[in-house]
Amino acid sequence: MSRINDIFVIGGGINGCGIARDAVGRGYTVALAEMNDFASGTSSGATKLIHGGLRYLEHYEFRLVRESLMEREILWAMAPHIIWPLRFVLPYHKGGIRPAWMIRLGLFLYDHLGGRKLLPPTAVLNMRTDPAAKPLKALFSKAFEYSDGWVDDARMVVLNARDAADKGALIMPRTRVVSARQENGVWTIETINTVTGKSERHQARMLINAAGPWVDHVIRSAFGQNEARHVRLVQGSHIIVRKKFEGPRAYFFQNPDNRIIFAIPYETDFTLIGTTDRDYTADPKDVKISEEETLYLCNAASEYFKEPVKPDDIVWTYSAVRPLFDDGASKAQEATRDYVLKIEGKQGEAPLLNVFGGKLTTYRRLSEHALEKIGEAIGVKGRPWTAGSHLPGGDFPVQGYEGVVGKLKSRYPFLTEPHARRLVRRYGTKAATLLGNAQKTEDLGRLFGSDLYEAEVRYLIKHEWARHAEDVLWRRTKDGLRLSKEQVRSLEEYMAAIPAQMAG
Repeated sequence: MSRINDIFVIGGGINGCGIARDAVGRGYTVALAEMNDFASGTSSGATKLIHGGLRYLEHYEFRLVRESLMEREILWAMAPHIIWPLRFVLPYHKGGIRPAWMIRLGLFLYDHLGGRKLLPPTAVLNMRTDPAAKPLKALFSKAFEYSDGWVDDARMVVLNARDAADKGALIMPRTRVVSARQENGVWTIETINTVTGKSERHQARMLINAAGPWVDHVIRSAFGQNEARHVRLVQGSHIIVRKKFEGPRAYFFQNPDNRIIFAIPYETDFTLIGTTDRDYTADPKDVKISEEETLYLCNAASEYFKEPVKPDDIVWTYSAVRPLFDDGASKAQEATRDYVLKIEGKQGEAPLLNVFGGKLTTYRRLSEHALEKIGEAIGVKGRPWTAGSHLPGGDFPVQGYEGVVGKLKSRYPFLTEPHARRLVRRYGTKAATLLGNAQKTEDLGRLFGSDLYEAEVRYLIKHEWARHAEDVLWRRTKDGLRLSKEQVRSLEEYMAAIPAQMAG
C-alpha cells in the first residue's frame, strides 16, 4: 500500500490531466489512472479548436461562450507551440440559413463578450476580390471573417500529464480502476496495469471521476450504482482529405439542416472537414465513422467547394464520442456543451467528484472549478496558478514561434525548414532536448518515414509514455498520415523490441 494521496483521478483525458496538474501545482498529493493511452478517447477526437463557440450563442449559452472566449488567449499564451490563432471565413448569400443581421449580432457579441486582446476582430470580406473566394463556388458576394484558435488536442493532454508528473503526481497510463470503496473515511482504489497485469491498491482522501464517455460506467461498475444515467453520448466524426485550398484561413459552412461544419488547414498538406452530431448508444471504444456520416460531410462540403469532396478523396477519418451532460435536449446538436461538477458523499465519508461534459477550450477553468470543490471538501491548498503558467515546451512569447524555429535551425543547421517547424510545433523549446547533441542528420538514428527519426521516438517513449506505434503516429504526432503500411510495421517492431522506459 502506498501513501494516502489527497486525490485520485480516474481518467487521462483533458479534464482528468488538467485537474491533476492544477491540484499537484497547489500542493495536493495526486495520483491519476488512465485505462488506455492519454487522449485515446474524446480528447483526441475533437475538431481541435480553441474557440468561443459561435453557434452556442443560438442556444443562449452565454456563460459558456464568455468563459470560452476569455480562455482563448490564456491558453494560447500557455502553449504557443501547440496552439495558434486561426481566421475563419463564413461565406454568406441572401436567403441563407441565418440572416445577415443575426450573424453580425453574433459576431459583435463574439468580439465584445470578453478576453480578446491579440486576436484580430471580425471583418467583412468582399468575395468578388478576396482570395478566400477562390476555392468556393461563385455563389457568395460577401463573407464574414472572425478569429479563434487551433490546438493539437492530444498533445495538450499529454503535456498536462507530463507537467503533473514533473510536479510530483503519480501518473499511471494503461491502468484500469477495478473497484473503489470507502474504508475508514478514505477511498481504497484497486487498479490493474493492463500491460503487466500487476494489481495495486491506492488510498485517497477524495476521488475524481473524470472518465469522459465512461463516467457513468465507472459510477455503475466501480461504485455499484446501477442506475447512473448522467451523460448523453454524441458521436462526432471527421474526414481528412488532400489539401483543398491554399492559405492559412479556415472555413465555417452553414448547412440547410441548421448544422455547421468546418474546413480547416491540417498538418500542412491536408484539409480537415467536420464534424457530425448524432446520438450514440454503443460502447465508446468501438466508435467509427459511418457511411451516412461520410456522405453527409462530403455532400455538405461540396455545396461550397468548386471541386466536390468525394469519399475516394479521404485519406483518414476519426471519430469520438462526446460525453455531454444530459439536459434533456431533443437534438444532439442542441445538447449543452457546458460542464457540470457534482460532489457526492455524506458527512464523514470520503467525497467523490463526478465530472460531466466540458470541452478543450474550458478545461483549465473546469479544473479551477474542480479545485474549488476539492478545497471545500478536503481543505484548501495553494492558490489558482495555471493562468500564468506554461505547458512543457511553451515557455516562449505568445507570438514567438518564428523566433524559436530560427534558434533551433541555428543550433541544428542540418534540419530542413519543414522538419524544424514541425519539431517546434510539437515540442516547442523541448525540441532541443529531443535533438540533444546531434550534429548531423545521421545522429538522429533510424528514419521510419517522413521526418520521424529514432531520436524522436525514443524521446516520446522516455518522456511521454508512448508504448505503441499508434501512440506515436496518431496522438503524439500525426505522422500516420505520411507513413506507408510497411513503415508503420517497422516502427511497431522497433517499439516492441525496446524496453518500456515509462517516465513519471
